[in-house]
Amino acid sequence: MPPSKSTTTSRDGTRIAVYDYGNPGAPTLICVHGYPDNASLWGPVAERLTTEFHVVTYDVRGAGQSDHPGPTSAYALDRLQEDFEAVLDHASPDRPVHVLAHDWGSIQSWHFITDAQPRVASFVSISGPSLDHAGYFIRQRNRATLRQLLHSWYIFYFHLPWLPELAWRKGWAYRAFNRLETQPTNDNRSIDDYVNGMRLYRANVVPRLVRPAQRRTEVPVLAVSPDADPFVTTPLQADIGRWATNLTVKVVRGGHWLPRNDPGLVAELVREHTREVAGLEA
Repeated sequence: MPPSKSTTTSRDGTRIAVYDYGNPGAPTLICVHGYPDNASLWGPVAERLTTEFHVVTYDVRGAGQSDHPGPTSAYALDRLQEDFEAVLDHASPDRPVHVLAHDWGSIQSWHFITDAQPRVASFVSISGPSLDHAGYFIRQRNRATLRQLLHSWYIFYFHLPWLPELAWRKGWAYRAFNRLETQPTNDNRSIDDYVNGMRLYRANVVPRLVRPAQRRTEVPVLAVSPDADPFVTTPLQADIGRWATNLTVKVVRGGHWLPRNDPGLVAELVREHTREVAGLEA
């Protein structure tokens, strides 16, 4: 069955589209998508988890049917945390939730779980590090950091004025991006998802890498690193033991868009982590 749709409002007035897959008596799992996706990314994963979880997804601001604020400053991590807290209050005001996130969804979720820890029972992160942790990682100046910087070439491109937007709207970048994905893009993305989402990079990457905060969490974290990810290397996600005291790292076969390419594997990883690490009963 398709999810029911509702809307919640963030602290700054931004309306966030929320999708509820039912089973309200089960533990709540909030899924946070990345760039340039929208909440539809999680549909196949959510359908596999509705027996065990009350699955809730939402369109991140700038994507899907949520509002699309204009200023770049509206996409700062603190604003994204306010969106998450609005969804949290809407979906599970009285009980901690489990979090599943991918790409930029993971980046922003790291921000949440190092701040709102009592409200998060577990976190499964796929292909997305904390920007603050990344800021300390690149200061090591070794082969691993150089390799990650080479994988992150597109971030520098997204910071150029007007050219990236033009490339998306004209279709040049879209064709190149699809070749990088090596999989179908049948998740209802719009050009606005591609264009608006670049503000996430421009609002956050440079400030966080230049002045990283010491963000720590005791939330049980499973960091999932696909072995063929062209954007995020395993060391960036694994070398964080001093920041996440209850960390498990799992390298799996697959590319960056694991939730779309192998939703069954993602669902099983969530089950395993919540049962064995976070203590959720089978």
